[in-house]
Amino acid sequence: MPLSKESIYTAEDYWNLPEGRRAELIDGKLYDMAPPSYIHQKMILKLSRTIDQYIETSHGHCEVLPAPFAVNLTGNDKNWVEPDISVICDKSKLSDRGCEGAPDWIIEIVSPSTQKNDYGLKLFKYRTAKVREYWIVNPERKIVNVYDFEHDSNTGIYSFEDEIPVGIYPGFSVRVEDLISSF
Repeated sequence: MPLSKESIYTAEDYWNLPEGRRAELIDGKLYDMAPPSYIHQKMILKLSRTIDQYIETSHGHCEVLPAPFAVNLTGNDKNWVEPDISVICDKSKLSDRGCEGAPDWIIEIVSPSTQKNDYGLKLFKYRTAKVREYWIVNPERKIVNVYDFEHDSNTGIYSFEDEIPVGIYPGFSVRVEDLISSF
């Protein structure tokens, strides 16, 4: 039996969603997730691959995990999100359920149905959960909002043509235009 909209949802409700339904649990509310577009998925693939290759070639120890992948932001079972890309450097946070605590780097690819949460609610939640770096990639506007919560000097708005510095990996940068020119 579905819960009414006035109900406060819990982690139990989140983990018992009907097969095929994707949602995020934030502060007792379930936010349904629409199926992603082709461009959205290609961007996740290209960005994940680029980040993973960098980590491998530099002998890093972090994990790159694309959605769907559950993240329990504060480890208290109250907020379960599914970032488009999560980079987790503390492998003790990884469990069969997902990530128990804040990833080091989160990337969200904006879609019309997620825009409000990506720029507002999630920005606040990620910052307060101690995510080190958060990128919002907007394919429609061809910009990337970078929030480097450890180094304010790296925070800013970049175009897809810019070399975007990665705060958690000094010396590594991403040029989104190079990744998407093939599609």
